[in-house]
Amino acid sequence: MSKFVLAAHTSEIEPGEAISFETDDYIIAVFNVDGEFYAIEDNCTHSNAPLSQGEVMDCVVVCPYHAAEFDLKTGEVLCRPATEPVRTFNVKVEGDSIMVDIERD
Repeated sequence: MSKFVLAAHTSEIEPGEAISFETDDYIIAVFNVDGEFYAIEDNCTHSNAPLSQGEVMDCVVVCPYHAAEFDLKTGEVLCRPATEPVRTFNVKVEGDSIMVDIERD
């Protein structure tokens, strides 16, 4: 079952930027890629770095600590030193509200 929570408003995240927010279970980064929004766990699987502070190129975020790369759509690792994917979260936009599904699998 889904449990969508308000993460931010569309006007709060410029294209190519991200915000981070905390729930009871996760710290989640929400990225704006040319008006499309993606959410991943805000924690590099290699070094626990905040991915919300990384550089965004197309649908890829580069970890600010050691340059591991993650696909924002799938969470898959695209470049080492990370070897484990990051968790992704479903996102929907309702009006100007960015909603993220935080329900556990």
